Amino acid sequence: MTARDIAHVEIYTRDKVATVDYFVSAMGFTQIADSVEVDRSSTLLRQGEVQLVVTSGRGIWKFLEKHGEGIADIALTCDDVTATREAALAAGADPVGHRYGNPTVSGFGDVTHSLLQAAERSAVGLPPGRRWEITPQERRPAAGPIRLLDHIAVCLEGGSLEKVADLYRDAFGFSRFSSEYVAVGGQAMDSIVVRSASEHITFTLVAPDPAKEAGQLDAFLKRNAGPGVQHLAFLVEDIIPAVREFRDQGVEFLSTPDTYYDMLADRLTGLAPEIAELRDAQVLADSDEWGHLLQLFTRSPYERNTLFFELIQRQGSRGFGSANIRALYEAVERDRLTAR
Repeated sequence: MTARDIAHVEIYTRDKVATVDYFVSAMGFTQIADSVEVDRSSTLLRQGEVQLVVTSGRGIWKFLEKHGEGIADIALTCDDVTATREAALAAGADPVGHRYGNPTVSGFGDVTHSLLQAAERSAVGLPPGRRWEITPQERRPAAGPIRLLDHIAVCLEGGSLEKVADLYRDAFGFSRFSSEYVAVGGQAMDSIVVRSASEHITFTLVAPDPAKEAGQLDAFLKRNAGPGVQHLAFLVEDIIPAVREFRDQGVEFLSTPDTYYDMLADRLTGLAPEIAELRDAQVLADSDEWGHLLQLFTRSPYERNTLFFELIQRQGSRGFGSANIRALYEAVERDRLTAR
């Protein structure tokens, strides 16, 4: 009754051409295959171990009208699909029928989990159940710097954090890795990080504290019409050249004030030699007992600001410290206030 890996993440979008171009031209993904159906079409993208399925068409208009562009399905490979589905239903998930022949259950909000048998993934990694047309090799660009999907950040409604964390424990065999309560001014948020036994799947669950002032998480829940994926975090080997490359190719990142770096040398003395480069690239830094973590968040490329992305480099770090979570919260809050 365990989930082992994320087979792929499916993004619903109004404009598949523009979304595919963003991932390919700006973020270095490779177009692997296309699938055309009666009411929708999909493109499979890959970089490192990350697989994204980008889907548009009239068959998904209800999701787009309600939530805007964003993650609709996170497909999980399982040791035993039948046992995992039964455990998920017993834990409180809802049956969603089948997606392309794969048993599917609810996750959070309207985001679902297609369940794939781990041993049955095709040699080329194509999501099963669709008629894929492979992109010719000569049309595939060089691979980008992204290695894998480090974690998925999920925004939940206030008061629901414990229940959702328990669902992933009971349904998919996840364990709680860490938890944090972060207060910024009159606002506050709770977070719980849950991780699969394989350590290949990590969800950072965040929710606003309903007893505090409304803030960015409340704004996301309103824009998204409920819980959903806030961002995907992509692991890279060397974040500074990756950020510069992506920025040159059109990716917009959240800004970081100079005062952040003035305090960083005192807070993280081991990174003192790198402060100038971090400041120049506007990369954020954090640490835990295992090492350092470097990260930067993009602005959302979507009209309703319902999904954005993160680049993350781990220099030994394994966790999500309070300074890390606070950095995201404050960066998004600055961007939100600037946009008013």
